[in-house]
Amino acid sequence: MEHTQDFTKGPILGPLLRFSMPILLALFLQALYGAVDLLVVGKYALAQDVSGVAVGSQIMFTVTNLIGSFAMGTTILLGQKLGEGEREAGGAIIGTSVVIFLAAGVALTILIPLLGGRLAAAMNAPEEAFAQTRRYIAICGAGSVMIVAYNVLGSILRGLGDARTPLMTVAIASVCNIAGDLLLVAHFHLGAAGAALATVLSQTVSVLISLAVLRRRGLPFAFSRRSIALRPQILRRIAQLGTPIALQDLLVGLSFLVILAIVNRLGLIASAGVGVAEKVCAFIMLTPAAFMQSMSAYVAQNHGAGRDDRAVRGLRIAIVVSTLFGIVMFWASFFHGDVLCAIFTNDGDVAAAGADYLRAYGIDCLLTCFLFCFIGFYNGLGYTGFVMAQGIGAAFLIRIPVAYIMSRTMHRLFFIGLSIPCSTVAQILACFVFLAAVRRKLRGMPR
Repeated sequence: MEHTQDFTKGPILGPLLRFSMPILLALFLQALYGAVDLLVVGKYALAQDVSGVAVGSQIMFTVTNLIGSFAMGTTILLGQKLGEGEREAGGAIIGTSVVIFLAAGVALTILIPLLGGRLAAAMNAPEEAFAQTRRYIAICGAGSVMIVAYNVLGSILRGLGDARTPLMTVAIASVCNIAGDLLLVAHFHLGAAGAALATVLSQTVSVLISLAVLRRRGLPFAFSRRSIALRPQILRRIAQLGTPIALQDLLVGLSFLVILAIVNRLGLIASAGVGVAEKVCAFIMLTPAAFMQSMSAYVAQNHGAGRDDRAVRGLRIAIVVSTLFGIVMFWASFFHGDVLCAIFTNDGDVAAAGADYLRAYGIDCLLTCFLFCFIGFYNGLGYTGFVMAQGIGAAFLIRIPVAYIMSRTMHRLFFIGLSIPCSTVAQILACFVFLAAVRRKLRGMPR
């Protein structure tokens, strides 16, 4: 198969950057994909629609991220088998993954539209935006099969060391989504419902085209319809690797939903402002997120080949490069958040509220460069249980309590947002402590 990458030999920085850049571009396009919904709605609809898209998309992001996180079990298992030289296992791994995620997509397609109103109520969606939020959730939920397929395809390909095809996939989705938003929201004035329809339709087109391209290129091992079967041993291994990551991301995502629910109690402007800030944040966190995904594939291959010393060197390089980008993102978000938020809304009050919240995220930019690289490193090694523990602990012991206390005492979005960097500091400390504890167990490391 074209574009696959062997990380177990040769230079580290060049191949890692070449692998990371398509992931970064794909994440940028995916962030743009989500941002266009809010951008077009903010320009051509009402504050109620902005709030509906902001709250609804955060719920759908949590659900989608849960699927993508569980699919990391496939990414890691594929990477490790490639590193061990067991390519023949690839078809069975992918076949089992298809069965798992097809079932998950069908279940979500049925459940989410039925629960749309309850989810909006649980998020304390402002009364003026409740109907828009419910419609957005229901429409996106009805397209869950395609949303799941869209994310799982990328996870499988990254496990094979191919970052270019997922980039093409998200590029197709972005172009279709922009066209759909302009047609349904700007022209037909469907508001939040139009943005949701554009999302589902664009991902459907992207999945169909991506499957056609993948079929033409082929895989680096045998794969046919007979490969699509549920194999208990592979299922258990994928679950062992993916469940802790998925559970962690689910609960961490829920912690952010709790913060949004806390903010929603402050009114429509605060709700829309935080929604705008979260879209901006999707861009400023792109680089650490790209390195996290790259490190998972890079470390999985080297761990499978018994080259943990090389994995640690890659971690150090990734942190340095990621931090350089983090400094730039801190400057932009902390000092120019008002300009960034104004891109997504014509409402000056909403932009000001978003900028206040975004300053806290600016501080977090300087910290996540360490944290995300560590998370990718530990995922690649298979220490997903630790990743789950540190993420959940920080979310529920620090992030939510700090946000709640700040909402009751300081009444400013900046102070509520400070709960995020506070929890990141605790996670980084836990990662350093754990590295010292497991260093002796790493293969290929000098004793």
